[in-house]
Amino acid sequence: MLKLNLKSLLALLRSPAHTGGEASETAETAPTASAQVRVCCLAALLSCAIAPPCNAGDATDAVFGQIASVTNPASKANAEALITGIHAYFGQVNAKGGIRGRQLKLKLLDDGLQASRMAELTGTLVADPSVLGLLGYLNTPGLQALADQQTFARDSIALIAPLQGDRRVVSAENVFPLRSGYADEIEALLKELKRWDKDRISIVNMTSSFAPSVADLAAQRAEQRGIKVLARPVVDAANAASVQAAVTQVRAVDPKAILLIASGKPAFDFINAVRNDTGAHIPIYGLSVLLHGELVKAVGLQKARGIVLSQATPYPFIPYQAVVTEYQAAMKTFSPDVPLSFASLEGYLGAKIAAEALRRAGDQPTRAKVLSALRNFGEYDLGGYSVKYLPGARRGWESVDLTLIDARGGLAR
Repeated sequence: MLKLNLKSLLALLRSPAHTGGEASETAETAPTASAQVRVCCLAALLSCAIAPPCNAGDATDAVFGQIASVTNPASKANAEALITGIHAYFGQVNAKGGIRGRQLKLKLLDDGLQASRMAELTGTLVADPSVLGLLGYLNTPGLQALADQQTFARDSIALIAPLQGDRRVVSAENVFPLRSGYADEIEALLKELKRWDKDRISIVNMTSSFAPSVADLAAQRAEQRGIKVLARPVVDAANAASVQAAVTQVRAVDPKAILLIASGKPAFDFINAVRNDTGAHIPIYGLSVLLHGELVKAVGLQKARGIVLSQATPYPFIPYQAVVTEYQAAMKTFSPDVPLSFASLEGYLGAKIAAEALRRAGDQPTRAKVLSALRNFGEYDLGGYSVKYLPGARRGWESVDLTLIDARGGLAR
């Protein structure tokens, strides 16, 4: 019987010997050969931990493939939370005997947040006949490339609930979204800015991933709402001087607020620097990818307090909907030491969609049957929140919550 739990496996995956130091989305730093071996081995162990006993290729298993990097600092927190949420839901189902006797398993691969590596590993998952569908992908450039190449349509495989808000990705054939899009988040934040008369802003974005195109969209939408964009500095995680340069540009124009389109280290470095700058305690508004827990740890409560964050998935901390109650119970059972989070709830909901597709695929599920089930899903109530998948339209949650980092470092609505 496997003795390692999810928490210990994730600790091994993120150990210094494995990560090789800090990296960012701007630099596609390839892991060492030994690191690659450890990722593969530990990912296999993690898959087993979700549904013991571990019998690779067992006909009674239902396998879903995931690509998410716990070794790159820019994606580590989101990846770990997604995996934890998937584990919690699969664990709940498996404890009750699975679906028609099939145990749910996750085949996890780590791409180091490299677009080319995601494409390569997707090929590996597609080539594995035991993989019925893909779930919880994380890597914006990689997903954009896969969407542009029509990979999911070409390979006739479903991608369920990627952590992704880019419409060009979530509208690609055979992609079944859960979260709201970046455009929805931008609209909600701009509406809030206008409501509080913050009509002179700076837009600060990192150089990599989703950020440049979303910053362009934000500038365009701000103008439409009568909000003047005074400056648009860019932060490059690989160039420390760019952080101070961005702060200098912001200070020079004295905006009423900053719209920060960044995540991970680039965001933390900028917030730290702008808060340290004399007289620069300007209100900051950020997207859901800016994780509040990691932010508070990185910059401290005093600097994080008061930052407004949009949320593209439901609020996980208060059980005001049935599925949130279910999620909290599952987390308490399968990951009691892991804090509740938006990303782990996102993983839980994505796993619930995958399991329902498997259930509808019948006694002898295949990749094609799972895909067909999703294409004809209709409106599916997850327990207070719904998704709707039809042949001509696939829609996720499509709502946005606004939250505020409070005096205790939590998130208030």
